Amino acid sequence: MIAARAWLETARRGLVEGLRVARCPSVWVPIFAGFSGLVFAGAAFATPVSLVPQPTDDDGVVTLGELFDEAGPASGVRVALRTAPTVVLDAAQVQTVARRNGLDWANDTGIRRIIVRQGGSGPVAAARTPATASRGAASVEVLTYARSLSTGETIQPEDIEWVTVQSHQAPADGADDAEAVIGLTARRPLRAGAAVRASDLTRPQIIARGDMVDVTYETGGISLTLRARALEAATAGEPFRVQNVESGRTIEVVAIEPGRALAGPAALSARTR
Repeated sequence: MIAARAWLETARRGLVEGLRVARCPSVWVPIFAGFSGLVFAGAAFATPVSLVPQPTDDDGVVTLGELFDEAGPASGVRVALRTAPTVVLDAAQVQTVARRNGLDWANDTGIRRIIVRQGGSGPVAAARTPATASRGAASVEVLTYARSLSTGETIQPEDIEWVTVQSHQAPADGADDAEAVIGLTARRPLRAGAAVRASDLTRPQIIARGDMVDVTYETGGISLTLRARALEAATAGEPFRVQNVESGRTIEVVAIEPGRALAGPAALSARTR
């Protein structure tokens, strides 16, 4: 116990002396200058790069050089593995990997996902589905579920993948756009390996039955808001019925975001057709 107290006292004195030295301008300034130089050196020498318009990969290993022009020494850095004809990457994660390796991708257009296709197939062949494939083809590419999903789960990029099947095994109503599928939710339990069908998925529900909703009526520069209770569930842009909590009257409105809906002329433009 005595030895421990002595050690703590020595450590305290050393910390105090260190703070006294740090307060000295002649010592603090060069230390700060050197530290700031280390912090900002990476940003100062980052290489601006542009995303390849239609990135492809030949060997199943997606690298920075396949995603960005002029990646230089970072070209061989692995970003993801491609186990199907296409792989969908999260743009924010790609941007992080690029920055760690000295590449500055501004992403001025706000891209959220990057689709990398098998080299040589091109964008048309990679998106080929039973509906567009030639009748004489022996095999076609089908979008499938990479894992089993429960009702209400939202589809993420890693949840779907392209696989090659015999043409007679491909469903006629199979989804043909991976980007359009991501972000939708499952209507029912979905099995890994099953083909993605439009009837499997729906837009995420933003209003649940029984929710309290602010309903706004807008027309001619006038805006009125009332409080109502949702009588039905709804997705964004979907019409549903609510009951005015004051009058008890039931009206049809259009959901625009969680807890909010529009009524009147403004609802027509917000409605998804």
